[in-house]
Amino acid sequence: QLQLVESGGGLVQPGGSLRLSCAASGFALTRYNIGWFRQAPGKEREGVSCISNRGGSTAYTDSVKGRFTISRDNAKNTVSLQMNSLKPEDTAVYYCAVGVGCQLPLFSGDFGSWGQGTQVTVSS
Repeated sequence: QLQLVESGGGLVQPGGSLRLSCAASGFALTRYNIGWFRQAPGKEREGVSCISNRGGSTAYTDSVKGRFTISRDNAKNTVSLQMNSLKPEDTAVYYCAVGVGCQLPLFSGDFGSWGQGTQVTVSS
């Protein structure tokens, strides 16, 4: 079955940057729409960004638009989420998943093959 692994999380000060990676083994991520989600303490899982399996289209939720960038590295078979100008409200566990599409808003029910998540903490 499809299996994804997230990495790159950590502790960063407000205004800092992190780059998250979503990696797959046994299949090519190029074949799939890949979404990034996050779940903050006491909050529901929120769709953050998505990159389509064709056409090079990307989507971002309003709260991260202009700060986050999703991209593919086909040579490494990964999808990355570059996060700049991080805010404390970005603190969450970040997950990647496979979706049937990349329509906004992103609903977790339209995605599967969730990774284990990687913790992002933005704090002074």
